[in-house]
Amino acid sequence: MSVPPVMRSDVVVLGAGIVGICVALHLQKRGRSVVLLDRRGAAEETSYGNAGLIQREGVYPYGFPHDFGALIRYGFNRTIDAYYHPSALPGLAPFLWQYWKYSRPARHAEVARKYSKLIEHCVSEHDALAAEAGAAGFFRRKGWIKVFRTEQERDKRFAEAARWHGEFGVNYRALDARTLQDMEPHLAPVLTGALHWTDPVSVDDPRGLAHLYLRLFERLGGLFVQGNAASLGADGQSWRIRTAQGPLAAGSAVIALGPWAEVLTQALGYDLPLAVKRGYHMHYHAAGEARLNHPILDTERGYFLAPMRQGIRLTTGAEFARRDAIKTPVQLGRAEPIARDLFPLAQRLDTEPWMGARPCTPDMLPIIGKAPRHSNLWFAFGHAHHGLTLGPVTGRLLAEMITGETVFVDPTPYSPDRFAR
Repeated sequence: MSVPPVMRSDVVVLGAGIVGICVALHLQKRGRSVVLLDRRGAAEETSYGNAGLIQREGVYPYGFPHDFGALIRYGFNRTIDAYYHPSALPGLAPFLWQYWKYSRPARHAEVARKYSKLIEHCVSEHDALAAEAGAAGFFRRKGWIKVFRTEQERDKRFAEAARWHGEFGVNYRALDARTLQDMEPHLAPVLTGALHWTDPVSVDDPRGLAHLYLRLFERLGGLFVQGNAASLGADGQSWRIRTAQGPLAAGSAVIALGPWAEVLTQALGYDLPLAVKRGYHMHYHAAGEARLNHPILDTERGYFLAPMRQGIRLTTGAEFARRDAIKTPVQLGRAEPIARDLFPLAQRLDTEPWMGARPCTPDMLPIIGKAPRHSNLWFAFGHAHHGLTLGPVTGRLLAEMITGETVFVDPTPYSPDRFAR
């Protein structure tokens, strides 16, 4: 039996979610020969099942609540925006403790100052790739809306938005109930107002967008193959990995495996404080002639409605569980009747709820940069809720680091070295 020849590339990027695709694309644009590898198709995991937002306003990554009342509610495990598996808590406790500490107001503000340096480029970097890929048709430039059921929550969030505008330059409109009703006439008239973030861009098919970025990568000469990232191994000064098209030798490797990054980094000797937040979605027809014009967050109930090409997508908050535990779409079941009361959803369009896992770090910053103990290994994961938002930013930043260009964002705050042990 003949042995297949060894393929060769400058870089192999492991993981074909939105982050991995953008890293591979930016490297290919800079003249590197790149192979992108995934065990499945492109953007079939977390990069498919998200709210479809490019969150220019998202300067504060989602923190652990410090409000005593919220902690009590979460403790009873009956909310929509957070749910946990009791059996998973012992293993998650060290992560949650660090996450809670980084979410203290002063430290959270420090995190936001670092995080905002990435966020401020998210729309412009998507626009640049979308123009080349012919993907601008996936973008909706209407922003998104947080709706409020109480004056207390409304006024609190209006004040917060004013602070963020002053510090970070993010733009918003404070909507009274009548203006909101004019913008979204099919919402039930039970709301006290809304916060309209005007800078973000929504994507009505996140997987479709990722596929067009992938096609651009392939048009530029990049190769997408299937394979198991766990087969990666050092071979002198290069890396070897098995693919469906035969063995591959690459000068450098990039781990962009999202929630599965921990498996490979541990095998390579790294102990990074990673965890996942799982989430669910379901698509629905809108009843009759009802139309949802903007993505909507029902702030006090903790679910999200987004108009997608597939229908109205209802997404849930965070589920704290082991990454590979069985599906438990409890939050979706809680959210659906409340969402139907707010907006006229008709029948479900999916045969079963979708579930994905968001890769998280306790300090809420992604891990982007060179691996501490390997000269030709790079990390690009840990983007939590903002993988879609930060995919092109991460792709450009890491490609500039790998090729030795002047970087457009200081990568120091996101370095793997901050967790080196």
